[in-house]
Amino acid sequence: MIKENLIKIKESIPENVTLVAVSKTKPIEDLQEAYNAGQRIFGENKIQEMVDKYDALPKDIKWHMIGHLQSNKVKYMAHFVDLIHGVDKFKTLVEINKQAKKHNRVINCLLQAKIAKEDTKFGFSFDEIETVLSTEKIAELQNINVVGFMGMATFTEDEVQVSEEFLSLKNFFDKLKAKNKFLKVLSMGMSGDYQLAIKNGSNMIRVGSSIFGNRNYNQ
Repeated sequence: MIKENLIKIKESIPENVTLVAVSKTKPIEDLQEAYNAGQRIFGENKIQEMVDKYDALPKDIKWHMIGHLQSNKVKYMAHFVDLIHGVDKFKTLVEINKQAKKHNRVINCLLQAKIAKEDTKFGFSFDEIETVLSTEKIAELQNINVVGFMGMATFTEDEVQVSEEFLSLKNFFDKLKAKNKFLKVLSMGMSGDYQLAIKNGSNMIRVGSSIFGNRNYNQ
């Protein structure tokens, strides 16, 4: 089913949209099946699980860290992670830069914007993002690239609200992209709302259960 699910999703999204297969809690065999079907970008939200899968799977996979990130754990993935989605503190950028430098790498990062009405979501305000991008200190961080933004909409069935939240980030992204040409990625949308996210400007979606089925958190 994994291969069929992947084909179905890829056929339903525009070519400019990148599909991140969210493989958290899924066994190596499921990821290998997705890999055999042509998927090369996988997202995890726990660093140790991602490290274990990196060690076990082919090395042309691009690994995305999509979960909330604790600075003290960056060192465990700095040698291989391709993109970090959920950066919500400047000090985390500093730590990613420090660890990337040890491995002579440049790590791509997305700043997480708080667009949801829920208090449970992490993220910078739009004003804070503007401050981060305009501070002179960011120029000193030679081993990171801020390449865009990530946002998570409120968990609700109100599609109007979800669309408004996505669109607010798209409009903000467009405004800053005019001044910051390095901004290219807008990561919005998961299994339940990725079509809405794409309609509102997302060019990267994070899809798990629609590919792999429901997650097993008891493993």
